Amino acid sequence: MKLERLLYISQQTATASHADNILAACEAGCRWIQLRVKNGDASAAAFQAMDICRQYGATLTINDHPDIAKAVGAHGVHVGLQDMPVAEARAIAGPQAIIGGTANTPEDALAHAAAGADYVGYGPFRFTTTKEKLSPVLGLAGYNRLMAARPNVPIIAIGGILLTDIPALLDTGVYGIAVSGLITHAPDKKSLVQQILDSIWTNS
Repeated sequence: MKLERLLYISQQTATASHADNILAACEAGCRWIQLRVKNGDASAAAFQAMDICRQYGATLTINDHPDIAKAVGAHGVHVGLQDMPVAEARAIAGPQAIIGGTANTPEDALAHAAAGADYVGYGPFRFTTTKEKLSPVLGLAGYNRLMAARPNVPIIAIGGILLTDIPALLDTGVYGIAVSGLITHAPDKKSLVQQILDSIWTNS
């Protein structure tokens, strides 16, 4: 399955559940969704997310839980630096699954690629409140260092990214962009998503 260039990472807010925000993102035009439930059982949210993604023809990956991803028929799984290895996640989710891994250094990214990851989520670009235990902020210089190491896997930039950051990030050679709060809190999600997609394709 070809990876989309824009990844929406779900979050729960005071007024909306993960499913609510995933539905809103899909309605706005997002076609790659990552369900990220950091506290509590992710099973119910995963079934809801899969139902929504089927309706919109969107790719669904599940953060941290390859067993849940397999159970709900999700397209793949994403593992963090402190979670299980990429190879173990693939063994559980299946050979057809999209497997991604988090990285904060070129060494981490290259290790994920060598282990068979289909993409690497590389960041954070800048400080973000949506991620607990934030790794060191990279800035553009961090992405340039990674791309100089020539990782042979698509790199998804993540972490506090704004619309105006996208051209410079894509200039470093990253494949795509992952956002969470930018879309979740946007008053006009459809307009914002279209602007993000336009920026990605214009600058690719």
